[in-house]
Amino acid sequence: MRSTMEYKPLSGREFPRFSAIKTFFRLPYVTIEADYEVGIFGIPYDGGVSYRPGGRFAPAKVREVSSLGRGFHMTRMENFFENLKVADIGDCPTVPIDQKQTYEKIEKFVGEVLSHNKRFLAVGGDHSTTLPVLRALRKKYGKPLAFIHFDAHLDTYPAAWGQEYHHGAFARHAVEEGLVDPKKMVQIGIRGPLAGGDDLNFVNKHGIRVITVDEIRNQPITEFLKTLPTFDETPTYISYDIDNLDPSCAPGTGTPVPGGLTTYEVQRIFRALKIPNLVGGDVVEISPPFDHADITALAGMDALFEMLHLFPTKK
Repeated sequence: MRSTMEYKPLSGREFPRFSAIKTFFRLPYVTIEADYEVGIFGIPYDGGVSYRPGGRFAPAKVREVSSLGRGFHMTRMENFFENLKVADIGDCPTVPIDQKQTYEKIEKFVGEVLSHNKRFLAVGGDHSTTLPVLRALRKKYGKPLAFIHFDAHLDTYPAAWGQEYHHGAFARHAVEEGLVDPKKMVQIGIRGPLAGGDDLNFVNKHGIRVITVDEIRNQPITEFLKTLPTFDETPTYISYDIDNLDPSCAPGTGTPVPGGLTTYEVQRIFRALKIPNLVGGDVVEISPPFDHADITALAGMDALFEMLHLFPTKK
C-alpha cells in the first residue's frame, strides 16, 4: 500500500482512470489530523432546496469524475500536486431529514478541520450548507471574512414557507450574522428574472457589489477582468454555485437560469483573482440526477481545480 504522506494522485498509467477507489483527484484519503495542507471533503445534504433535489449525491459524483483531473495549470505554469499537500478527508456527517442537526454537524466538522489549522474545499450539497461553514470560519478567525460568491441568484432572499434557512437565504444570514463583510463581498454571474425589484433592496442597503452577466458580456473579457476587486490579507472564502453557469454548461443543478456564464469565462475570472489569504471554498448545487454525460460534475471539478491554484503556497 502506498504511503498517504506522499499526497500525490494515483498514476493513470498504473491504474487507468476508470479504475480504483474514487477519491477527489485520486488523492489519498486521510484523517482530519493528518499533515495535509488543504483538505477536500463532501457535504451530502440537499434539505434546503426549493426546487430540484439531488445535491446529496454530488460529492460521490464529483469524486468519480475527478479521476479525469490533472494538477498542472497551463496558464499559471504550476502544478498544485507539487505545490500543496492536498487530500480527501471524507464526508461531513449529515442528517437528511433534519436541517438543524445537519447545520450543527457541519459547523462541528469544519471547526475540527480548522482546529488543525487546515484550509479546505467543500463539495455540497445545496447552498444552504455554506452558512454553517462560514459560522465555523468566523469563530476561527475572529472577524468577518471577505467573500466571493459565484451564483445566478443573490441568495439574500427572505424566509420561504415560514422557513428562514434555505438555499436562497444563506447570503442574507451570513451578512446579518456578521460572518462576512459586505464591503469585501462580491457576487458574480447574477441575472434575472427576479420576483420583484425589492429583491435588490438587501444588496443595495449593504453595499454589496453585484456583477451581472450583462456587465461581464458588455465588454471584452480582458477589459472586464481589470474591474475585479482586489483583496487584502483578510481571510477570504469562495462559494461557487454551479448555476452561475448557463444551463448549457451545467444542466444538472437545482434552479437553472438561462443566460449564464460559460465555463471558459469562469476560468478567466478565476485566473484573474488575486487573493492573498484564501482560507476555504466550496462548490455547491450540483444535482447528478438532472445531469447528463457528467457535464455539470465536470464543471464543478474544474472549479475545484482553479481554486486549488488560488491557495497561497510556501515556496
